[in-house]
Amino acid sequence: QGDMSGPYSGNGGPGSVLAARMAVEDFGGKVNGKAIEIVINDDQNKPDVGLNAARKWLDSDKVDAIIGGSASSIALGVQTLMKEKQKPYLIAGTVSSDLTGKACSPMAVQFLVDTYALPKAGVQGLINSGAKTFFFVTVDYAFGAALQTEATKFIEAAGGKVVGSVKHPLGATDYSSYLLQAQSSGAKAIVILNAGSDLSNALKQAAEFKIAKGGQAVSVFGMTINSVTAMGQDVAAGLNITVPSYWDKDDESRAWSKRFMDRNNGVVPTYIMMGVYSAMTHYLKAVQAAGTDAGPAVMAKMKSTRISDAFMKNVSIREDGQVMWPLYPVVVKPASESKSKYDYYKLGAAIPPEQIFRPIAEGGCDFVKK
Repeated sequence: QGDMSGPYSGNGGPGSVLAARMAVEDFGGKVNGKAIEIVINDDQNKPDVGLNAARKWLDSDKVDAIIGGSASSIALGVQTLMKEKQKPYLIAGTVSSDLTGKACSPMAVQFLVDTYALPKAGVQGLINSGAKTFFFVTVDYAFGAALQTEATKFIEAAGGKVVGSVKHPLGATDYSSYLLQAQSSGAKAIVILNAGSDLSNALKQAAEFKIAKGGQAVSVFGMTINSVTAMGQDVAAGLNITVPSYWDKDDESRAWSKRFMDRNNGVVPTYIMMGVYSAMTHYLKAVQAAGTDAGPAVMAKMKSTRISDAFMKNVSIREDGQVMWPLYPVVVKPASESKSKYDYYKLGAAIPPEQIFRPIAEGGCDFVKK
């Protein structure tokens, strides 16, 4: 379930469906003698559409598990529903940290990153690269405010300093005044906290001002690789981001991505699509090992078994449902350094998950052992 045709369809959408199908095919198409069937819903980023589809799947269609990359408002509702029905909810694309925090569920697994891990990993990467002073250009609504609040905590805890910030309205077109304030602040790192067309427009104008070329790092938190294609590599060059996986990370991820691209009009997979593949693969292994598709038994097996596939090696699932895999600091290469199409990223050393994800005791999850 996810956005199949709207503004976030490039992050997951049809590509996530393909990744799920590839996982089923790689598993052999059957589990415990039963054929595996995938059903799809375009939730259009609308809570009523997403929740109504999930209810129908569970009540009428006898669906055993849902893999979701929906808006947080949808995912939180689906998570509550799955908890009531005792069915596994595999989250790959939604980033609200409440899903493993105050709204946690023993029937859910968060396969990717969240609104705690993204700013923490981003700040850590910038601090490690030598940045000590920061300036935020932040979209003026809850999403931007939450990211800025968390990022500020991490910066100050690491001995850094926020020297300034500016808010812009959602859907702004001219970012020159905001970027000039950031540039004149002298901050070593300028962090743009927005998404979608706001992000593309802000970064295009940052490139016009040659901010990165002037020695200030320009960073965003949580961008997927399709956004680099959308804004152009020349615009994205020099950008600092963090990712849990990358199509060109190693031989195994390259081989999988080539198979994926052969079936996806040559378009490279995002880390969300890779997360969907991991989620589906691990779920099917658990159903097979448990000898049943009963939710609690499958979830117990998923949590007691380490994840191993093309993207994750010996990765554990924490009690609150968080998958504990490392993140990588990334700098987007200039096109002159790319050896092939989609050779966008220069990866830094892996950041251990214990340094990225919120400590379990701080999340407020009600079912974890105190």
